[in-house]
Parts: sequence; C-alpha cells; structure tokens
Amino acid sequence: MKHKASLALLLSTMLWSAPPAIGALTRHTVNPQRIVWASDTTGRYISDTGCLLSPFSGQVSVADREGTHLRSDSSHQAALLLDFGKELHGGVRIHSANRANNTPVSLRVRLGESVTEAMSDVTPGNNPSNATNEHSMRDFIVKAPWLGTIECGNSGFRFVRIDLLDEEVDYVLRHIEAVSVMIDDPEIGTFSSSDGRVDSIWSVGVYTVKLNVQDYVWDGVKRDRLVWLGDMHPEVMTIANVWGNLPAVHRSLDFARDDTPLPGWINGMSSYSLWWVIILHDLYLYQGDLAFLQSQAEYLHQLVDQIASKVGDDGVEQLDGARFLDWPTSDKPEAIHCGLQALTHWSMQCAVVLGEQLGDKAMANTARDCMRRLERHHPSCAGNSQAAALAIIAGMSTDPESDAQVILANGVNTFSTFYGYYMLEALAQTGHLAEGLEMMKQYWGAMLDLGATTFWEDLSYSDIANAGRIDEIVPQGKYDIHAEGGAYCYKGLRLSLCHGWASGPTSWLSRYVLGVKPLTPGCAQVAVTPSLGSLDHAEGTVPTPHGPIHVKAWKDRRGKTQCLVEAPDGVKVESTGRSTAQN
Repeated sequence: MKHKASLALLLSTMLWSAPPAIGALTRHTVNPQRIVWASDTTGRYISDTGCLLSPFSGQVSVADREGTHLRSDSSHQAALLLDFGKELHGGVRIHSANRANNTPVSLRVRLGESVTEAMSDVTPGNNPSNATNEHSMRDFIVKAPWLGTIECGNSGFRFVRIDLLDEEVDYVLRHIEAVSVMIDDPEIGTFSSSDGRVDSIWSVGVYTVKLNVQDYVWDGVKRDRLVWLGDMHPEVMTIANVWGNLPAVHRSLDFARDDTPLPGWINGMSSYSLWWVIILHDLYLYQGDLAFLQSQAEYLHQLVDQIASKVGDDGVEQLDGARFLDWPTSDKPEAIHCGLQALTHWSMQCAVVLGEQLGDKAMANTARDCMRRLERHHPSCAGNSQAAALAIIAGMSTDPESDAQVILANGVNTFSTFYGYYMLEALAQTGHLAEGLEMMKQYWGAMLDLGATTFWEDLSYSDIANAGRIDEIVPQGKYDIHAEGGAYCYKGLRLSLCHGWASGPTSWLSRYVLGVKPLTPGCAQVAVTPSLGSLDHAEGTVPTPHGPIHVKAWKDRRGKTQCLVEAPDGVKVESTGRSTAQN
C-alpha cells in the first residue's frame, strides 16, 4: 500500500513539474503600472485608487477592506484609465470587493493599444478615426459580481478604461489585472551591440512576433488575427532567428494550404501563394525538417505548375487574382508588375531547391524553365523602392546598384513596416548595410520615440513631425498619430499597433550584422560574415537544430571587423575576413 502511495505521489510530482510543450500558450497576470487618467480627482466619485497599483494576491476576501470606491450619478460617470506598461495579448480580470449591496454592477470596459483608442467610442459611420470591434471585442459591457471576479476580453491592448455605468451605486473595485496569453518558450537568439537603439529595435521586433504567435501565426493581436501568408514571411524569419522552430508556423502553413484548394490563390492573392513557397524554402533551410517538407509535396508540385502556367513565352508574368505587394504600392501597377516579376522568380528559385530535396525532378525542371522565361523580361521598378528591393533580392535587377540608389534616394519616406524589411535586405546585399542600419534606426526607432512597445501595421514617416506619444493623452495642437494617421484599410484607430510583419529588423540584424546565414538545409553549413556599419561591436546567438551559434564581432584599431564564432557539432562554419571558428 505504501508502495502504491509513493508511486502515485511520484507520478503526481512528475505531472506537475513537466515543462510546457514547445509553442504552448501560457497565461500570467500583469498589474497596472500607472493610472493615466481619472474622471474625478476630488474624491467625490473616485477615491482610494492607490490599491490598484499595489500587489494583490488574486483572491478577494470578506475581511479585505481595501478597494477603489467608484460612484456615478446623473451628472458624472466614474471612470479610470490604466496603463499596463506594454502591449499585451489577452484580457482583463476584474476583482470586486465587499460592499453593502450584493447585486452585480454594469461596467464598460475599453481596451486600447494607445491612450486615444482606450478613450474612444465605437460609433457607426465612415469616420476614418473611429475605433472598431473588428476581429476582437475591445469595447464591451460586463456585469461584475458582488465579492467576486470576472475575466473578460480577448484582444491586443496596453491601456484599459473602466466606467461604472450604474448610477447611485457604491462600487468597490478591489483590483484589476491583465491576463497575458502568449508563448513562453526560451528565446535562444540574442543580440547586443554598441548602440542601445539598435538593441531595442531587435528586442521589440522579437516581442511583436511573440504576441502574434498564438494557435496560429497571426498578423495582429487586435485586428487581423488571421493567417496572412505574405505578411507571415518576416515573422517566420524572426522565429527562425530567435526561437528556431515553433509549431504554430507548421500549423499556419498547413492551414493556408488546406484553406486554399488549387487553383485558388492563398488569401485570394497570387503573391501570397508565392510567399508560401518562399516561406517553405526558408523554413526548410533553417530547420531541415524533411518530413514536414514531404507533407507539402503534392500541393507544392501542383502550385509550381500553376505559377509556371502564368508566365508567357515572352517571360512576362500574368498572375491573376488580387495583384498585391503592400498597401503603399496598391495603386502603382508598374511597381506591382515589376515586384511580381521578381517575386515569381524568387519563388521559382526556392521551388528548384525544394524539388531537388524532395527528389521531384519534374517540379525542379518546371521551376527552372519558368525562371529562364522570366529572365527574358526585366520591367522597370518605376522609381519604386519596393519593386527595386524585390528585383535585387530575386536576382532580377539588371543594375543592382542603380536600384539600390532608388531605395536610398526615396529614403524612409517610402518605407512601410512590411516592405521596409526587403528594402533593408536589398541594401545589405548591394553593400549598403551602413546606410540601411541608419535608415532602420530612423524609421523603426521613430515608433519607439512615440512610446511603442511593439511595431505597428504601418507608419508614414512624415506623420511623426508633430505627433504626440501613444502613451499619453495627446496635447492640443499635437498630431494624434493613431486617430488621425493611417491609410488604405488601416485608417485611424483601426490601425494595429502590434503587427508581426513589422518585425523585419530583428532577423535582418541577425543575418547581416551578426552575419549568420544558413547555406544548406538544417544549418548543416552556415556562412558567418559580420558587417557592423557604424557599430563598434555586436554579439549574439542564432539557433540551429544542432544548437546555437554564438558570434562576437568588433572593430580593431584599424577599423577592420574581427569576429569569433562558436558553433555546435554538426554545423560547418564558412567565415570570411578575420575570424576564428570554434566548435
């Protein structure tokens, strides 16, 4: 009997101590960091707010006398705005304390990615600054129980406004906490340098993607909680350089495939099916998971045939479906054609590699033939940075330096948070990493300067000139960048301030500043060629299936870059310049 009891205890201990599965979602509570605003400062309608910022056990009690007292009447509605310090994904838990009347009370809860959004109303009409409840409920009414707790909401937010709707009721709010829901996997990839602004951009890119890796890889945690395949490529690259592998990536690729029977285009856009091929290739290059690649083989083969059928003998792509690169180019047909020509060529390069790995010679030959036809036609980028970047990356530019100069001449005023990543890639590939690094600091750093803790769906750089911060009530005379900014489908407060496609600088810094790029599937062979630009030094790790690679790079007295590389067994390092590889 004792033996059975001991065994049961042992099994129970093992069960409770088991670590969460890779990519499993975890929940933890976050306390508010400050009270941004209160509707009353006289003590008549709101009093004893200090307890909201104090530690709380999470359990209400009949003996507990602490709490924030709220009272509304016909002339005043009691309301508080709380800041949880950083963007979160999840909901809120409202704890109601003891009071004389035991009936539930009605509370209005508003979640916001900015102060302005949390203070706004969802109203009908076409006003572009309207807040919405699209994709997630961020403005709703709940009944809070007497001496109890209610959990509500499921969105992306940093700020929470609570209004007491019932009049002539003495309500005691014991505490409110955010319930964060996200992955908790260790971040294997790291990055640090001589420039704190660069380090912050790398880290914020990581956190932006971390929030968007839910059951699937989403585009945004407030709006666009969907699997958008083109948008997912920067996220997959960030995941590859930080976590290495997360199951949500596989689930998302499977979902897109199963959700899009051929001859359909993923998400209704031909370019997003091209991105599906490119993501599959890049994922395989980093992870080398042949079994997963084989599970995509049939669909991949048919998709490559379909793509190739859209390229004429003259080499001109004739992709149908929605023709889309990013929103700023959506009204520029010449740029779209140039970009799709390059993107098709890039996807066929990937298909050749995947066909060879799968032993599918027919698919590889179809992709090669398609590439040869595409190379008969080199459309102009029409002075567009996005198209120029894709032409360089795909090897379709007839004059890479001239196309790089297009990107440099346009500067950050033509950047989008999505395709800005590919502009940085193109600049690094043409020897302009130093300029790209400064442009990255200028563009993505501007969001940090305005209070961002995650990167946004878009930023028109010209909007920052007189912009107020997103973590403050915008002063009169300042430009409210969340309510008044945005364009296309993300006007005003509909704009997502946590969008995974904006994380591109994270993988770019790992791939070009640390210089770690896989050459063969599963990182069996890796190039390490650090480029520091204006940095004095940089150091970090990049995950591989064999273990992390550690790189330390610095400039010597003559300004030459030196580096030390430590790689695990199973990874062959090719390093150029002054470097030492250690296993």
